[in-house]
Amino acid sequence: MTPKLSVVVLNHETKALLLDCLEAVENAIATPPLAGACEVIVVDNGSGDGSAEAVRANHPEVELIALGRNLGFAAGNNVGLARARGRFIALVNTDVVVEPDTFERILASFDDHPEAGAVGIQLLHPDGRLQNSIHAFPSLWREIVPRWLLELAAPRRFPSKRRPLSGPTVVDAVLGAVLVVRREVIEEVGPLCDDYFFFLEETDWCWRMAEHGFQVLHLPNVRVVHASGASSKKKDPSATRIEYSRSLDLFLRTHRGAFAAHGVRIVRAVKHLLALLPLTVVALFSSRHRDRLSSVVRLLRWYAAGRPPEWGLSKVGTPTS
Repeated sequence: MTPKLSVVVLNHETKALLLDCLEAVENAIATPPLAGACEVIVVDNGSGDGSAEAVRANHPEVELIALGRNLGFAAGNNVGLARARGRFIALVNTDVVVEPDTFERILASFDDHPEAGAVGIQLLHPDGRLQNSIHAFPSLWREIVPRWLLELAAPRRFPSKRRPLSGPTVVDAVLGAVLVVRREVIEEVGPLCDDYFFFLEETDWCWRMAEHGFQVLHLPNVRVVHASGASSKKKDPSATRIEYSRSLDLFLRTHRGAFAAHGVRIVRAVKHLLALLPLTVVALFSSRHRDRLSSVVRLLRWYAAGRPPEWGLSKVGTPTS
């Protein structure tokens, strides 16, 4: 029997988070209408912390795919997408603990919105504060115009956590921490683009969905805690900045053109240069700002060195959150 829902969990060296995540996922699919209609697939992205062994020992019913190395977010998830058989596929980060009704409510939204190809939900910090859970497609003018001004001038076009939405809303893109797609998306649009190692792969995917006539839906009233406990920013902030800049450049070159990509590189480099002096002053009194200063300096060095491909997260290893 074809499962109604396939849940794909990508892991890289977050064993404790993975086990908590799987327990919550299994609780969410254990009762009707999802009981017996789901499969869970864990893709272990080359972990060396015993994650694969822990899954085998504690969740033998889960299908485990243990990879020999860290392929990154897109390529790792694509391994799970290729194995998934469900009519809907949920990508779930290990640092998310879903609620018992999370999947049921998401799947119901597909019934209410047949034009939706993908659905994302509202993510929360552990203290209950809203996280940014939606994205506008990057562009040159959006890099130039302050985000707060765009949100003020066109709140429906640029929704923000500062002005929470009241109901299901079509958006450009959603964050991939909990992202559910129809089977038809995989068949017509294809999987994630694995040219992205980390960052903006789901934004690229949502762009391609729109090109194929699918809408991307955000559900502000379906909420889960996204702890970001294994955040790449905490692991290597400077490599994170570099990897984001690389992904942003790839997105812009692919979807906006070489002129926009070049323009954004210039704008961002100027912004970082202008930030150096005030950051240097503040860093004299704050270790947090010293770390930020160090990462900005390394990013500028990366630009000056011609953006070498060996700099970034692919060399230090990246968690999936």
